[in-house]
Amino acid sequence: MMRIASTTPLLVTLSLFVLIGSFHIEVCNGDLESLLSSWMRPGKGNGRGDREGDKEVGGENQGDIGGLKMKFYENICPHVDVEKIVETITWKNASGNPSLGAKLLRMHFHDCFVTGCDASILLDPSTNKASPQVEKEAGPNLSVSGYELIDEIKTRLEKECRETVSCADIIALATRDAVSFQFQKRMWEVPLGRRDGRTSLASEAFKNLPSPSSNFKLLQDAFDDKGLDIRDLVALSGAHTLGITQCGMISTRLFNFTGRGDTDPSIEKSYAETLRSKCRQSFETELEMDPGSSKFFDGNYFKIVNQKKGIFESDATLLTNSFAASLVKEFEDNNKFFAAFATSMVKLGGTGVLTRKNEGEIRRDCRFVN
Repeated sequence: MMRIASTTPLLVTLSLFVLIGSFHIEVCNGDLESLLSSWMRPGKGNGRGDREGDKEVGGENQGDIGGLKMKFYENICPHVDVEKIVETITWKNASGNPSLGAKLLRMHFHDCFVTGCDASILLDPSTNKASPQVEKEAGPNLSVSGYELIDEIKTRLEKECRETVSCADIIALATRDAVSFQFQKRMWEVPLGRRDGRTSLASEAFKNLPSPSSNFKLLQDAFDDKGLDIRDLVALSGAHTLGITQCGMISTRLFNFTGRGDTDPSIEKSYAETLRSKCRQSFETELEMDPGSSKFFDGNYFKIVNQKKGIFESDATLLTNSFAASLVKEFEDNNKFFAAFATSMVKLGGTGVLTRKNEGEIRRDCRFVN
C-alpha cells in the first residue's frame, strides 16, 4: 500500500456542504430516534448494533436507532470521552483552518453517497498496479481533502481505546465538530456505531456521485436511492451559500450549452455576461458560489437561485419542480433553512451504515484494511 496526499485545490460542487453562521439547531434524542427509525432502510443500514463489548447486544435496546445509537461509545469505552477527544482535536485544527468544515462535509457526503457511510473514501490505493482504483482516485474525489485530521484523531483514539472507534464514526463526528467550531457548541447530535467497509472502488464513486450539471430527475433519483427526499435535496443544496468553484466547472454552461457556442438561457442575462467575462481568460478563475455572501451560511443562496443566479445547472434545476421551488422560497428564511439542513445532515449520516459484527471491521489505520 502507498499513501497519497491530496494536493488538488478544493472545488465546491453539489457535494460540498458547509454550515457557518450564528445559529444553533438542537435536535433532541427522542426526535432523532423517531426520525431515524422512520427512514432507515432494511439491508446494509439495518444492523442490530450488536458490536462486541456492547452491553445492550440485541434484545430490547431502547437506544437502538436502526443499528446506530446516541452516546454509543459510553457503553464500550466508558473510561474515555470519545466525542470530546474528537471535538478537541477538530476544534484545534479548525482554529487555524477556516475551510476545515467545508473539507469534512464534502468528504462525509462523498463517502456516504457511494457505498454508505463506511469510510471507504479513506482507503489508500494499492501498490499493486493491477488492483482497481480506489474511491480517492475517482475524478470527483481528487479535490477531497481533510484526510490528515482523520489520521490524527484515529491515532489518538487507538491509544485511548484500541480497535474500538470506527473511522466512519470519526468522519461523522469530526464533520459535525468542524461545522460547530464557529458556534463553540455542538449543532446536532450524531448517532454512532458505524463500522468500516473493506472495499473501495473508484467505479462506485463515478456511478453514485451526482454531477453539478444534473437535471432535477437525476438529482431526485440519486437522493432517493440513498433514502433522501426532495426536502433533503433542496436543504443540502443550500450549502452552495458558502465557498467557491472554478470556471472550468461551468464552462459548458457558459460557452457551449447546446453545442452551438451558446449560454444556458436559465441564467439571468446580466449575471451570465458577468460570468462569461470572468471566465474568458482562464477556466481556473475562482467564482463565488453565492456572490457577495460566500463567507456566510444563510438563506441568501435560495434568494439568488430565485433570481436565476445559481452557479450550477443543479442549482437552477431546483426551480423546475414545483415542490422543490416552494422549498427554495421557504428556505430564504434562515431559521427554516438551518433546521432543515441539520435534519438532513443526520439523515445523510445514516445512509447505508454497517453495524453488525459480521459487517465490515474497525480499522486500526483508516487508510488501510486490517
